[in-house]
Amino acid sequence: MAKKKSSAEKRHRKSEERRLRNKSAKSAVRTSVKKFVVLAQKKDPEAEAALKEMIKKLDTAAGKGIIKKNTAARKKSRMQRYFNTFKAAQ
Repeated sequence: MAKKKSSAEKRHRKSEERRLRNKSAKSAVRTSVKKFVVLAQKKDPEAEAALKEMIKKLDTAAGKGIIKKNTAARKKSRMQRYFNTFKAAQ
């Protein structure tokens, strides 16, 4: 427990700020993944740009420690393979 009430309040404020920032970043990653999947299924030429955007968001989140590096690598690998299957079908 904190020695002073004020320090405990500050820790709580800071942890809440971090939680909201992390939540926002995770949400942005999920949104970019969904956007890519929809475009890839439609065989839209914009899917490649969406893939690059998704990879950028994953790398940023992993670099900041919001998601683990292996998780980001796994998601990137799966989405790249998914993209390649649609690319080969064209």
